[in-house]
Amino acid sequence: MHLVLVPTPIGHLEDITLRALRVLREAQVVACEDTRRTGLLLRHYGIATPTLRLDQHTVGRARELLAPYAYVAYATDAGTPGISDPGAELVRLALEWGWRVEALPGPTALIPALVASGLPTHRFTFEGFLPKGGKERKERLLALAREGRTAVLYESPHRLQRTLEDLAEVYGPDHPVAVAREISKVHEEVFRGSLGQAMEHFREPRGEFVVVLGPKAAPAPEGARLAQELRAKGLSGKALFRALLERGVPRNEAYRLAMEGRGEI
Repeated sequence: MHLVLVPTPIGHLEDITLRALRVLREAQVVACEDTRRTGLLLRHYGIATPTLRLDQHTVGRARELLAPYAYVAYATDAGTPGISDPGAELVRLALEWGWRVEALPGPTALIPALVASGLPTHRFTFEGFLPKGGKERKERLLALAREGRTAVLYESPHRLQRTLEDLAEVYGPDHPVAVAREISKVHEEVFRGSLGQAMEHFREPRGEFVVVLGPKAAPAPEGARLAQELRAKGLSGKALFRALLERGVPRNEAYRLAMEGRGEI
């Protein structure tokens, strides 16, 4: 079995590669989340390959459903299969069954939103969709803030306001953010500002959203904060060293911090 994951446009129908179109034509069947939606794309490009529904409810039966075919193209509703959709489970199962799996490069909302955000791109983490609520959601938000990297997540319109509020609680309302809406569609928009400003801007959100958060600066180590407070009180050199030791700072760290001040031990 040869399974090819085919990225499809997230908006503009021209956002598809020539290679993707060739695979869609050559495959024996196009398995997809929604045959009606993928069918529109196939008809637009004059592709007559039959389609077969394979969504989150039927992906567990993929081996049975795809058994008659040796060459299968798989497309999700939009974008690259395997990113926040049933494609990830299909890949896991296909590899377990010994199928040949190939993934084509192509459209995704993640990268355009990140690049257009104006925020650091050299190190970033992709969160996908946050848990809807409870302890797990809070823990994931706190973990994102601790990452020290730009963070990217997806959100739906009816949960955007709550997510921005939760992020502001963890990151602070003045923290920089970019919110991309309807990427590659007619009403595409990229808002850049603070979390507080984003909450005001998206009072009645519509469309699909990608939220890009600037990295949160890591808090200064406890020893460094203590040293800063003690220097503000006029301590330096040996006095600073002894004061740090008294407050439980390890000897080597206390020595280094004291040496950073004026005077020597």
